[in-house]
Amino acid sequence: MAHAGYHALDSLRLEKGYRSWGHDLSPADTPLEAGLGFAVAFDKQTPFLGREALLRQREQGVRRRLAIFTLDDSSQSIFHDEPIWADGKIVGRMTSGGFGFTIERPVGLGYVALEPGEDLKSMAGRRFEIEIAGDRFAARMHLRAPHDPDGTRIRA
Repeated sequence: MAHAGYHALDSLRLEKGYRSWGHDLSPADTPLEAGLGFAVAFDKQTPFLGREALLRQREQGVRRRLAIFTLDDSSQSIFHDEPIWADGKIVGRMTSGGFGFTIERPVGLGYVALEPGEDLKSMAGRRFEIEIAGDRFAARMHLRAPHDPDGTRIRA
């Protein structure tokens, strides 16, 4: 155990891609959009509120998806609500951000719009930018957490 401030903990959660209620998750977001479909027990016989809507969404595909982004320019800061650009047009917005001290660069989470039949993997080849104070900065979308993507450190 060690003393750690709120921003240090927030930095660590962002590097791992952990979601924050009220920023990355809200009642308007579904588990499938947030990348948390693994936490939904679709095969349980016990009904739950919204089950049919989630099953339809799983079948039809989501229209937006939460993704992890890092900036190449470590002098910039991501907070939240910054526009996400892909191939010259706005495709979403950041929901939270900060500096990742372990990975030594700005990191954040944000929702991006998906075309029908598109998923995050098919978006990976696009040129992303995050707009900060009117300027755009090159960004990289990650399909897995930028730090410890396999969770080996947390299980050690």
